[in-house]
Amino acid sequence: QVQLVESGGGLVQAGGSLRLSCAASGNMFSINAMAWYRQAPGKQRELVARITRGDSTNYADSVKGRFTISRDNAKNTVYLQMNGLKPEDTAVYYCNFLLSTTPWNVPRDYWGQGTQVTVSS
Repeated sequence: QVQLVESGGGLVQAGGSLRLSCAASGNMFSINAMAWYRQAPGKQRELVARITRGDSTNYADSVKGRFTISRDNAKNTVYLQMNGLKPEDTAVYYCNFLLSTTPWNVPRDYWGQGTQVTVSS
């Protein structure tokens, strides 16, 4: 069974920085991609940043130049460095791993429990 545990959320003033972490544990065969999503009150969950096994990254337009996704393969951990935070970045942030647990099964999505990020103006 795979578990994702997030940390690093909190309250910060506009212009400040936070670093989110998400560590995966359990039986994993291959991780195809890692990502961060967020969901603000009354809005749909949206992709913030994604990094693939081949180190290709993509970002939501709203965070380009401010957020950086990275990973530590040895620790099965993905990070999201968030700089220049704005009040509109306030949301619950979820990590997501697309992975397979055996050589034979199709990769599926696993989600963290979510961590609150609040940016005050």
